[in-house]
Amino acid sequence: MCVPCGEGLINIRVGAVIIKDGKFLMVASDFFDYVYSVGGRVKFGETAEEAVVREVEEETGARLEIDRLGFVLECYFTGDSGPAKGKLVYEPSLYFYMKVPDDFEPVCTSLAIDGSREHLEWIPIGSDRKMFPQFFAEELKHPANTVKHIVSDER
Repeated sequence: MCVPCGEGLINIRVGAVIIKDGKFLMVASDFFDYVYSVGGRVKFGETAEEAVVREVEEETGARLEIDRLGFVLECYFTGDSGPAKGKLVYEPSLYFYMKVPDDFEPVCTSLAIDGSREHLEWIPIGSDRKMFPQFFAEELKHPANTVKHIVSDER
């Protein structure tokens, strides 16, 4: 759901925290200079949980179950692509830890916003790689069993 609001946009997003063997799964494309979480926009009529399961399946080829809600992120930033380019975006996001089976071998078939192919990368926990959300680099070093609320304002 990406809704115009005044001069900006409200984008409701979900993300997946997929951890295996000390690494977490992120998406990359030639369009961006950073990696980003598996996930995407909630479609109207979907719950956040339905959306994250759908997005994970679309981006990895596997239908994973949700373990638990891990993070609520409220983020203000200037869009860098598509209809958000150059506009102020308010993006509330829910990040869910996913149950990852031992035989999980993701295959990415999704496309970036510019139509180029996306690919998946396993990022070592604690990496200094440029990523969105930025808090993954620190927060995933010591996952908590509570839901963390994070606010990021890049205006």
